[in-house]
Amino acid sequence: MSKTAVARPCLSALNGFAKRSAIAVFSLTSAVALGTVPTPVVAQTFVFNDVRIEGAQRIEPGTILSYAGIARGQTVSASELNDAFQNIQNSGLFESVEIVPQGSTLIIRVVEYPTINRIAIEGNRRIEDEDLEPLLQSQSRRVYSPSTAEADANLIAEAYIQQGRIAARVQPRLIRRSDNRVDLVFEVFEGGVAEVERIAFVGNQKFTDRRLRRVLETKQAGLLRAIITRDTFIADRIQFDRQLLEDFYSSRGYVDFRITGTNAELAAERDGYFVTFNVEEGQQFRFGDITVTSDLAEVDIAAFERAVSVRPGKVYAPQLVDRDIERLERRAVEEGLDFIRVEPRVTRNDRALTLDVEYVLTRGPRIFVERIDIEGNTTTLDRVVRRQFETVEGDPFNPREIRNAAERIRALGFFADAEVNAREGSTPQQVIVDVDVEEQPTGSISIGGSYSTSTGFGLNLSFSERNFIGRGQQLSLGLTTSEDSNRYSFNFVEPALLGRDLAFGIGLSYSNTERQNADYNTESGTFSPSLTFPISDNGRLQLRYTLEYTDLTLPDESDVGGIVTAEAGQGALYQSSIGYRFSYDTRRTGLDPDAGVLLEFGQDFGGVGGDTTFVRTNVRAVAQRLAFSEEVTLRAIFEGGALNYTGDEGSRVTDRFFLGSSLMRGFEPGGIGPRERGPGFDDALGGNYFAVARFEAEFPLGLPEEYGISGGMFYDVGSLWGLDDSDAATGEVLFEDGSLRQVVGLSLFWTTPLGPLRFNFSEALQREDEDKEQNFELTISTDF
Repeated sequence: MSKTAVARPCLSALNGFAKRSAIAVFSLTSAVALGTVPTPVVAQTFVFNDVRIEGAQRIEPGTILSYAGIARGQTVSASELNDAFQNIQNSGLFESVEIVPQGSTLIIRVVEYPTINRIAIEGNRRIEDEDLEPLLQSQSRRVYSPSTAEADANLIAEAYIQQGRIAARVQPRLIRRSDNRVDLVFEVFEGGVAEVERIAFVGNQKFTDRRLRRVLETKQAGLLRAIITRDTFIADRIQFDRQLLEDFYSSRGYVDFRITGTNAELAAERDGYFVTFNVEEGQQFRFGDITVTSDLAEVDIAAFERAVSVRPGKVYAPQLVDRDIERLERRAVEEGLDFIRVEPRVTRNDRALTLDVEYVLTRGPRIFVERIDIEGNTTTLDRVVRRQFETVEGDPFNPREIRNAAERIRALGFFADAEVNAREGSTPQQVIVDVDVEEQPTGSISIGGSYSTSTGFGLNLSFSERNFIGRGQQLSLGLTTSEDSNRYSFNFVEPALLGRDLAFGIGLSYSNTERQNADYNTESGTFSPSLTFPISDNGRLQLRYTLEYTDLTLPDESDVGGIVTAEAGQGALYQSSIGYRFSYDTRRTGLDPDAGVLLEFGQDFGGVGGDTTFVRTNVRAVAQRLAFSEEVTLRAIFEGGALNYTGDEGSRVTDRFFLGSSLMRGFEPGGIGPRERGPGFDDALGGNYFAVARFEAEFPLGLPEEYGISGGMFYDVGSLWGLDDSDAATGEVLFEDGSLRQVVGLSLFWTTPLGPLRFNFSEALQREDEDKEQNFELTISTDF
């Protein structure tokens, strides 16, 4: 609504003044023409003995007079009357203002702005009212202000622009009501989404456009643009992408990399953007000489040199330097040296393309942490945030540790935003650490269907909470059903038992199958508490206890061999075991962006009560590397297992290993390994031992990456063998001694909103005649 202002500083009196001014101008012109001296013109002035206010209802007359600045009996010029009008009009309280001199009386007529009866937003479908209303400054039962309403309209439009709807328009409208009241309505025209049609790079030589686009948070519009929102153009996201690009290059040794410009060109139809990043890559640098020096007598240089992990020749990355600084500062604490600071001094060698790093140990200022203040956490307990700090009140202040704690707080995933800052405390020798967080939802409920080529259609229900009752605990419940199986699960994890880096977990599960890829039924339940804790930067150790109940039954009209029949005759059994698992995962630190290694080794020892005595061993090793300008992912995986029973009872089909598609592709579940075959039955028995090696590559197919489709190829080789006792066999036992199987295949990866899908097409190079092949498989693609 535009403001209407009627200004009449002088009506009749000023008209007379205007006439006299015109006569004076005429006289002045005549005097000049005749060459005579003109008579001086005197500006008209007014003196008002009375000031009358008309039209004011809510605003006191004294308030209006204070804006006018005119006192009774004061001599006022015409310009001062105009200033009084402007002051009253600019107060923002009146829809119109009129000043009328009448003799010795000054009349000020005003029309007050109406009161807002109600506020409504119409035409908005993409953003709900409850999300837009907090943005508004206009409020019900307050005086309407056109400038405020216009600002509110701009804020609503900005909310749509943040969603990529740059054509959004918002118009404030008034609906008049009685008693000088109005309804304020914001009419919204949302417009369409401005998508990112194309992302291009200029100046990149080391990495292709395709590889760099994978780094960015913004994506190009693709087939599923109605579902995927990361292809919407948002200016703030482009700025974040600039930082992602810089981090990508710096972690790979390109210390001179810089972005010289970013252009976002709007299409003529105003429905899409073409984004271009202009970059200068520079040369890749590696580490040169690495030394540790200090002028402090109490510092043992040799001890600190052993704490440095980076070696000359490795590709330079700031993260590696930061990692070594942390190790050196930690070593200083272990040596009982307080306030030690590590300053990295980098010397550049352009000829050799190396960077020499000198870690200088100095004594920093004696500053202590006075206290840690936490704000913004309405659900999360203070101790969940506080335990992310290795520093407590009274400890020496270490800025690097505070920054690391901030990163750990953000990594929790409990907060939409987390800011950690230090300020001076009660004395210059003390600091106060302020933690300001903004919480976000941490729970989820999932209801969906699934399909597997081995188990058919199924229903999945799950509930998970990552911050249970604000304690940072993880809780999950799950139900999975298919045509011939059901599984129920409960998991709980306390990540900081007794306030330490010690995770306590409890797992409960129950499952049953009815002739699932077999001619028998199974029932099992598991209870397993565990403790997991770090033993090195990349290593973790888990100690666990497992109590398992298993039952194997034969349905009516079941045709099975003697081995399964004998095992079913043992009835329900309880297995009680203690075990451990060691894992070494370089992805925890992520210091090598091109490669990652995962090693796992675990054993369970049965016989701590229960009905059986056994040793179960599992090993897994995974290595992954990015090659060919990081366009191709190469991966090698080895997995093996051994099951040894030492008591009177041997292993059963419910205990032994089976090579499903997750271990070896190209065969049906139970399609390879020991089996008993006879008239009317063919029982897959599983094996006590298995070993599988898988090699695969994932690569682009040349399609636009916004389609989310890439290709792959794989080669699997492995075997499954070993039975405790085959004397109960009533048919022929095959492959107990094992034989190699080899499979090659092609994969198609498709990233969809439902999850990353993987289509496998395989062909066995080496197999046995009785094996059951599976040449096609649809699964969920997972990372190692």
